[in-house]
Amino acid sequence: NNTNEIVSEAVNKAKEEQKAEDERQFVEREKQPYLQLVGPEDLGRVTISYPKTWSVYIAKSNSSGYEAYLNPVTIPTVSGSQPYAARVTVSEQRYETVIASYNGLVKKGDLRSAPVTVNNFNGIRLDGKFSATRSGSMVIFKVRDKTLTVATDIDSFRSDFDNIIVKSLDFNP
Repeated sequence: NNTNEIVSEAVNKAKEEQKAEDERQFVEREKQPYLQLVGPEDLGRVTISYPKTWSVYIAKSNSSGYEAYLNPVTIPTVSGSQPYAARVTVSEQRYETVIASYNGLVKKGDLRSAPVTVNNFNGIRLDGKFSATRSGSMVIFKVRDKTLTVATDIDSFRSDFDNIIVKSLDFNP
């Protein structure tokens, strides 16, 4: 007796699912073609791709280091506690020192640490909670006598981080 209601509910549910899928596909298409961020030659010429809907702010680019912040639409004020969709840094700190600075959070269980290989470069990947305001993923690599870190501070950007940024990561070791 209620066949029409059941069919109507199923049709409405299918329409909503299709609408959500269409929206997801639109958002993904809107990110393309990807843009490219290229760091200075003397700091390893770090290169990543990122969605065209994002903005980039290069806060530091000199012989002692490089800092770039990426975020959809606009970049919030740069601060240590501010989360970003992605951040790229090349610092003078030794690779071992940077890794050791996260050991406490790994032992505490806030972060998970695992070896990672990206484009034949070996490094360390950290996933979890970095601070009260930053929760995401980070990859760390040795670049000559410096250390490269690429991170996302917001879990909702992890897919873009893994599938666009990390996949495209390249540098001169």
